[in-house]
Amino acid sequence: MRNPGCLITVCRGCCCGTERKHPGVDHREQVDRLRRELSPPSRVRVSGCLGLCVRSNVVVVGPSPEGRLSGGRPVWLGFVLDEEVVGDIAVWGNAGGPGIADPPPALTFYVFEWPWRRGITAPGKE
Repeated sequence: MRNPGCLITVCRGCCCGTERKHPGVDHREQVDRLRRELSPPSRVRVSGCLGLCVRSNVVVVGPSPEGRLSGGRPVWLGFVLDEEVVGDIAVWGNAGGPGIADPPPALTFYVFEWPWRRGITAPGKE
């Protein structure tokens, strides 16, 4: 089986990626830059709303299969609004991502725990 590398999921739902909520942020360029800078086999996908609008723009860095076997789990990043953070995400993905490489130090300020892991009900699931 081919190692598919890290999967970077970029939320572009109701709030993330909107000019209305984040004027002056080039949301399309964020995705384009990740796609340019992230080396195969890692990849980028765009999702609909992940339900965490209070932390938009949300990006999830998922581990590769090798990273998951090493204990890596998806890492949720919030408030991804500037170019430096996007570049750090690409650097981390290229280094192997969760379970393989530590994130660049600046990313630790953007990490948050997926709320449903703490027993909080997902939006619309009350």
